[in-house]
Amino acid sequence: MSKTIKVALAGAGAFGIKHLDGIQNIDGVEVVSLIGREFAKTQEVANKYGIGHVTTDLNDSLALQEVDAVILCTPTQMHASQTLACLKAGKHVQVEIPLCDVYKEGQEVLRVQKETGLVAMVGHTRRFNPSHQWVNHKIKAGEFNIQQMDVQTYFFRRTNMNALGQARSWTDHLLWHHSAHTVDLFAYQCGSPIVKANAVQGPIHPGLGIAMDMSIQLQAANGAICTLSLSFNNDGPLGTYFRYIGDTGTYLARYDDLFTGKEEKIDVSQVAVSMNGIELQDREFFAAIREGREPNSAIAQVLPCYQVLHDLEQQLTTG
Repeated sequence: MSKTIKVALAGAGAFGIKHLDGIQNIDGVEVVSLIGREFAKTQEVANKYGIGHVTTDLNDSLALQEVDAVILCTPTQMHASQTLACLKAGKHVQVEIPLCDVYKEGQEVLRVQKETGLVAMVGHTRRFNPSHQWVNHKIKAGEFNIQQMDVQTYFFRRTNMNALGQARSWTDHLLWHHSAHTVDLFAYQCGSPIVKANAVQGPIHPGLGIAMDMSIQLQAANGAICTLSLSFNNDGPLGTYFRYIGDTGTYLARYDDLFTGKEEKIDVSQVAVSMNGIELQDREFFAAIREGREPNSAIAQVLPCYQVLHDLEQQLTTG
């Protein structure tokens, strides 16, 4: 494919804007349609980025013949059904994490993706952050092996707000959304499937109906272990912090930045063409479309993560 890739982006909120900013740095790609819940706010974002078509219905964008691909930054509960709609409309699709919050729906997405042969990937951004890529390169070079990953995913979100401080129309979830990043990354970095997984959770919030605190333990087939702590109750520094403890060193990854265990900053600026994980994720999506290949973070690659999440949910539900 040598022509400009025409894109429809669904979800004009905080994460959708991150994608729009990243795409501005990628040649040969144009966002031609923007889908949002509220027309006026969506139109405002479209005006800022020079997007000509605005709608509140994904189907309107899927009906546009010029649209080659769709990026979904919509509520979790819509991800699987919208991904299926895109594939059935003949569009390549990138859906933000998580792929689903019901495992069998993720399985159906993989079935349809295989049937259509279209490019379909999930926004497992940690695979693309330069910090984690640097560690991955060291592992593949045989210079570092993970013994343990210690991960903290902490937010202060006692009300239903997004990253911009705006009210959400849906409820976020520690297990199906935030732990998905680490569960997938752990198996990916170890190059070994997860064979043991345990979880406990704190009290259910009376208004939001979700657990606000959770602890997860994982073990890969190669023996490496991972301890993940998650909270929406954390009144302190926000975000996700990864500690890689290995046989030849310790590394601390904070989004796109990386440090040694002694807090010495590591230069990861030459790992990729950008220091922006979202942009790198989008670059992989469009490159896979042009080259007719499976992308990193393809549906088939990440689905084992959702099997683990499903098993953990069953464990938490049944006690």
